[in-house]
Amino acid sequence: MAVQPPLLEAVIEGLQEVKGHRITVLDLREVPHAVAAWFVVAHGTSRTQVEALAHAVEDMTRDRLDERPWSKQGLGNGEWAILDYSDVVVHVFHEEARTRYALEELWGDAAVQSVEEV
Repeated sequence: MAVQPPLLEAVIEGLQEVKGHRITVLDLREVPHAVAAWFVVAHGTSRTQVEALAHAVEDMTRDRLDERPWSKQGLGNGEWAILDYSDVVVHVFHEEARTRYALEELWGDAAVQSVEEV
């Protein structure tokens, strides 16, 4: 993957730390009227993993960059969580919810990069 802003790197590393599945970066910078510069999408295979992924992203961005999300939604339900860092919005889904919401298809104009699982 090309050079990325430190926040995007920290988000990806947080997701990788807890074995996030199909980590995908949607580059929205060229999409007119996009709500952020990047969306990062990943999923877990259990409710516990969804929560752990979101918390790992929060921990990594706080510890490494002293960044905290502007807002967060969905924590506690185990189906999805959204962490909004303004330029980077992180979407963590349970596998079935990811299929249902299909964000990669919804933002089809974005450049899409898949991150290798570690």
